[in-house]
Amino acid sequence: MSRRVVVTGSGVVSALGDSPAALYSALVDGQSGISQIESFETTGLGCDRAGEIKGFKPRDHLGRRNLRALDRTGALVTTATALALEDAGWNDADREVHELGIVLGTMFCSIGTIAAFDRRAAEAGPIYASPFDFANSVINAAAGQAAIWHDLRGMNSTIACGAASGLRAIAYAAEAISAGRVDVVIAGGAEELCFESFLAFDRAGRLCRTGPDATACSVPLHRDRTGSVLGEGAALVVLEAAETAAARGASPRAEILGHATAFDPGQGEDAQRAMQTTERSIANALTAARLTPQDVAGLSIAADGSPEDLDEAKALASVFGDENVRLPVFAVAANLGQCLGAGGGMQMVAAVESLLNRRLPGVAGLEATDPACPLQAVQSLSAELDSGALLLNAASFDGHRCSLVLAPGEDGS
Repeated sequence: MSRRVVVTGSGVVSALGDSPAALYSALVDGQSGISQIESFETTGLGCDRAGEIKGFKPRDHLGRRNLRALDRTGALVTTATALALEDAGWNDADREVHELGIVLGTMFCSIGTIAAFDRRAAEAGPIYASPFDFANSVINAAAGQAAIWHDLRGMNSTIACGAASGLRAIAYAAEAISAGRVDVVIAGGAEELCFESFLAFDRAGRLCRTGPDATACSVPLHRDRTGSVLGEGAALVVLEAAETAAARGASPRAEILGHATAFDPGQGEDAQRAMQTTERSIANALTAARLTPQDVAGLSIAADGSPEDLDEAKALASVFGDENVRLPVFAVAANLGQCLGAGGGMQMVAAVESLLNRRLPGVAGLEATDPACPLQAVQSLSAELDSGALLLNAASFDGHRCSLVLAPGEDGS
């Protein structure tokens, strides 16, 4: 069985807004959500900025119910879920008839809560550790909390494959719908910014340096890039079988035509092998979508200012060839930072809006492209989209790859 899978709504909480329209507008304008970190002390670290969400208030979206059980990641996911359901027009009556599920991609989930629980247990003894923290100390806690909050009685899965988690979660949910196992799934990614994960990335040397004597540049594919900055947020889309959407009168915003994954066991140690892994994922996604490179109108890439940016760019050039390498390119990490598990969801929300508005954001701040980059049309400004599909690519430094082909939505089943 193979059914069409359409997107009927989106929900997002990001450093550049908490609606798809607000996020998209900021991306098209080249705005940056990257700023000085306020939620924890950065003294002694090599980097002091991130795509941090300032002033996040889940009660503004979730009402006066008890929020005590939700930590930051849980609140981000539960809020984005509420916004996605509202955007897709799923009311309480409809949800009594249909079982809705959730598939969440995340790299660490509630790592701040996990660290706090372990720290308190080690210092004061297990009896003093918070039971509320313990409930959120497993990687599928946020998906579970969102399902409890919104009465999502369908499939509930958490995907953890590094920075490719968010896009992989969407692909996994789309596959379940296409195969007829489920009808409606909320899918995407989430990640919180916290000291513990930030420290790990800083010590691993993956972040750009921001000290007084450092030349900081985290712009993807930039000639002078020195590393990435981290970001946070939650971005989810409502996926439905086309006939389910049609039966309830919902207009598809976009349609998933195909997707594919690949893995590099060498985790980037061999640049040629890493490039070939990405190339395989992209080519297989196009094959699954029954499209050729000539059918693609634009590219949403994973590049985040790290050295691996070139591996992805070379893979894209290899697949699309000289004639099509001039396609417009968008990199959400330029505006929001490397959002890890949330990155693929952010790409997806932006891609849906781009198809609706026929304009793709650019790579913000890209004033001098790496001369080794073969993507000839990579640009800092937004570009008009010709008719055709978008290719979304997620690549994680731990070897995971995921590619997805998204087309404009059409009514009918």
